[in-house]
Order: sequence, then structure tokens, then C-alpha cells
Amino acid sequence: MKVIGLNETNLDTCVSEAQHEKFVIARNGKPVALVVGVAGLDAEQLGLGGNSAFWKLITQCRRQRTITRAQLEEKIRQSAKRPHKAAQQGVEPDTAARKKRSRRRG
Repeated sequence: MKVIGLNETNLDTCVSEAQHEKFVIARNGKPVALVVGVAGLDAEQLGLGGNSAFWKLITQCRRQRTITRAQLEEKIRQSAKRPHKAAQQGVEPDTAARKKRSRRRG
């Protein structure tokens, strides 16, 4: 990370430099700003990048137990072998869906 004195730079230089690496602007030898290039990012990426709730969620997800692709495929095969809940009750899945919809309308 590069440090540039406030009196040694201008906005155009800051924008150009930031596209290649992060750098700190210092005033009287003390850091006052961090400049980061964002060329190529869209508004959503910029919004999420600065959102602490988003990063908290990402951190929680990364701590969760994961499974391999082979384990996932095995779970899918096993669930395909099990009959659908409606079929277990002797009702065709399409019929069960229609019954739910008709109840909502009434």
C-alpha cells in the first residue's frame, strides 16, 4: 500500500492511482483517507461491499458445515428415491397443489 501526502496529489492522480492499488492519503504525516479504485464494479457490488450486515452474513455462512459435491449428489439421489409427501398420503402431487390453490381462493 502506497502513502501519498495530501499536498503532493490531486483528485485526478488519486483516481488513476487507486485503479492499480489501494493507497493512503496523509496530512502532516498522519493517514486521513484510504483511496480504493472501483472501476468495473456495479452499484450493487459497491453497496454490499460497504454493508456490515452483508459481511456478517457472509462470515456466518462461511462458518457453516459444508458437504462435498459427491455428498450433495448422493442426498439428491436418496431424496429422488423417497416418495413425495402427497404420494405417501395417496394423493397425486398435482392434485395436492390444486387443492391448496382452491383453498386460498375460497
